[in-house]
Amino acid sequence: MPRTETYISVDIESDGGYPGDYSMLSIGASACAKRVGNELIRLDVDDIANQFYITLKPVTDKYVQAAVEVCKEGGLIRDDLLLYGIDPYVAMRDFATWLKRFENPIMVAYPLSFDWSFVYYYFCKYATPDNQPFSFSQCLDIKTLYAIKAGVGIKGTGKRSMPKHLKSKRPHTHNALDDAIEQGELFCNIMEWDGNA
Repeated sequence: MPRTETYISVDIESDGGYPGDYSMLSIGASACAKRVGNELIRLDVDDIANQFYITLKPVTDKYVQAAVEVCKEGGLIRDDLLLYGIDPYVAMRDFATWLKRFENPIMVAYPLSFDWSFVYYYFCKYATPDNQPFSFSQCLDIKTLYAIKAGVGIKGTGKRSMPKHLKSKRPHTHNALDDAIEQGELFCNIMEWDGNA
């Protein structure tokens, strides 16, 4: 029986550059594809069953004003989240519950290092040990995937340098769900790409 993996594109918005001192303010996730053996099967990213979005209460008083301004572009107001954001214990439980619907979930992100640092930290800090759906390493970096397929170094993996046909036609809004869906389409396009322009 071929192994199945489900690729979950995850984007987060935060009020600073790293977890611990700063807070994750929202999580957006899109189940964008699954791999059965060697076959990649795209999932319907517009199906709400394949979407997850939650806003979180900040957990520290520290923030970077520039990051807060970026969050505002996506409709997140940090002061409002202090009052109405979801407690991170509840948010991470809900995220883990949603992820358990998918066989062998693998987190994908662009760049993975930023989003993974917050997601992994929050799962470790606010979820129980049996609620670690990505474990400690079930993840794939879209930048690295592109670098390998394109035969370029990591410095050549900016979206501006990518062929237009690989990019999603959806806008980048700084809303975590919108951006997760956009990023998931980029991931699928790169996965299906043979590396030729």
